[in-house]
Amino acid sequence: MKTLPFIIQQTHAASEEPWQLVIPASIWTLLADHLFPGDHDEHGAVLTAGIVRTERGTRLLARDLFLARDGNEFVPSPHAHRQLTAEFVNQRIRHCRDEQLAYLAIHNHGGSGSVAFSSVDLRSHERGYPALLDIARGQPVGALVIADGAVAGDIWTPDGRRREIGETVILSRNIRRLHPEAATAPAAHREIDDRQIRVYGAAGQAVLRRLKVGVIGAGGVGLPVASALARLGVGHIVAIDPDHVEPTNLPRLPESTRTDAMTFFDREGQPRWIRSLGRRFSAPKVKVARRSARRARKDILFEAIHGEVSDPIVARRLIDCDYLFLAADSHTARAEFNSLVHQYLIPGVQIGSKVELTPEQDVHGIYSIVRPVTPDSGCLWCNGLISPARITDELLPKHIREAQRYVPGADAPAPSVGTLNALGVAQATNHFLLAATGLLRKSTTDGDYRRLDTLTGRQITEIPRKDPDCIECGHGTGSLMARGQPVH
Repeated sequence: MKTLPFIIQQTHAASEEPWQLVIPASIWTLLADHLFPGDHDEHGAVLTAGIVRTERGTRLLARDLFLARDGNEFVPSPHAHRQLTAEFVNQRIRHCRDEQLAYLAIHNHGGSGSVAFSSVDLRSHERGYPALLDIARGQPVGALVIADGAVAGDIWTPDGRRREIGETVILSRNIRRLHPEAATAPAAHREIDDRQIRVYGAAGQAVLRRLKVGVIGAGGVGLPVASALARLGVGHIVAIDPDHVEPTNLPRLPESTRTDAMTFFDREGQPRWIRSLGRRFSAPKVKVARRSARRARKDILFEAIHGEVSDPIVARRLIDCDYLFLAADSHTARAEFNSLVHQYLIPGVQIGSKVELTPEQDVHGIYSIVRPVTPDSGCLWCNGLISPARITDELLPKHIREAQRYVPGADAPAPSVGTLNALGVAQATNHFLLAATGLLRKSTTDGDYRRLDTLTGRQITEIPRKDPDCIECGHGTGSLMARGQPVH
């Protein structure tokens, strides 16, 4: 099985917060239809899940769903209303052991807005789960009980402890957050958020404040994204970029200054070594992004990481994010972003702009591009948007890249204009905001790639392709989908 370079086994202890379960919309729809067909009876299933442990807590990542057939694999029980058959359970627990996944047995209860295991359910867990833990050989086992608008979980771990599922996140059009009981009303909001709360409510503002959002790239696209997220009230932002501010960046970097770019070192006639000194001491782009964010929200948790997302230590800071923005144009960054979305079930979006030139250097096309990427949509590999050759080239030292090029200057920066970048930033951040706060309405272009031709005003949509055998977004045995971090 393919292993990503940045999957590093965590050595620190996860927090003792209740665990979180993340479920893609495709799995949730199948499960809900099976559990609630309209007969007001109980039904059963098994869900397997990858695991990721960080300082934010432990997440279970839904991977495979096995629906139990009524009367065949979900049958009447002398100890409970119904139960999964021993053969059905044995097949699934051994699958979890072999694939290093958590095992979750599922059934439903009636009611709405809250749910809990019955005393009969809990006694059943106490009889059966110690034996399942032995078979699982180090993988957690447990159960979910689901009602209309509520999910509860009882998770048994090899250390002899039991954990609750405090929150279940459904990665649907609107990102839903279900709990064992209805969430309490948020505390009084701050005056700074008053005008926003009139749009998406105090509950929506509270959701934004709890989120951790990653921004890959802090240049002409990433910096305004990070600034917008801070002003919206996102509580925790991680921005990653390896570059420093240069004089040519100033038109596209909001709030950047000539001092950030050390322009006084770059005056005409200055020796090359003086100009090099200016580039060395200019501000990292992520520090400008952090400064912009903190001007809006003094108490924001903003991690400014001056480095490459391909660095294992750097990428590790993103594995527990709730959402990702890809604002870097390298194929290496695309590959890492794509892996994070699917291996850790983190929805995200790629943003960019493109200026097409003719051989005579005339402007042929100007586009603003927004590509949503979710665990249920086709990935960037499936859609031919990542080039292995380009990745190999990007990982070479700059002087070697230059020596290998047939055309001098072929590595020159692409054309870019700040106002064009702003179009994609606005579309992507608005989509994120509405999805996170539950205001997104159904559209025929949900999940489609969108390209705005600014020369004609025409919006072009493209339905992403999805290969069922893809190593990243497919559900084959060897795929990385929802694997999290295997426990050894």
